[in-house]
Amino acid sequence: MAPPGMREVTTDLPVGAAVAWAVLSDPTTYPRWLVGAVEILSVDEAWPEPGTSFRHRVGLGGPITTQDSTTVKAVDEPRSLVLEARARPFGRAHVEIEVRPAGAGCEVAMREGMLSPLTPLTPMAQPLITARNKESLRRLSEMPELGGGS
Repeated sequence: MAPPGMREVTTDLPVGAAVAWAVLSDPTTYPRWLVGAVEILSVDEAWPEPGTSFRHRVGLGGPITTQDSTTVKAVDEPRSLVLEARARPFGRAHVEIEVRPAGAGCEVAMREGMLSPLTPLTPMAQPLITARNKESLRRLSEMPELGGGS
């Protein structure tokens, strides 16, 4: 179940939904666009089937990183991916990524909220989460394979 108070951020891409989905459903691309993703350590072979995971190192730069995992909760290929991201001891997050056809291109939407026991903090943390996700989608839109610059 999604935490209350999640805000959606979006970006438009000049590529078809299938092209965007190929990047968004490939966790090895995450360090290139997702703020805080430092390194992907391994990915389950059946990814992105529900229940599969990838292991990662996340952090805010420098030596302050942690290793944990992200698990698929639901997938509707090539439209949506619902994830539970873990970065213990900092917490867990519910993340929804959606790809919507839009004219000749597509729109990518992202929503995120904190999970128990930190769920009540989602409304207070939402401005930081939203800013992070806006920057992540800005980076995503700059990827050459998605029609961005070099």
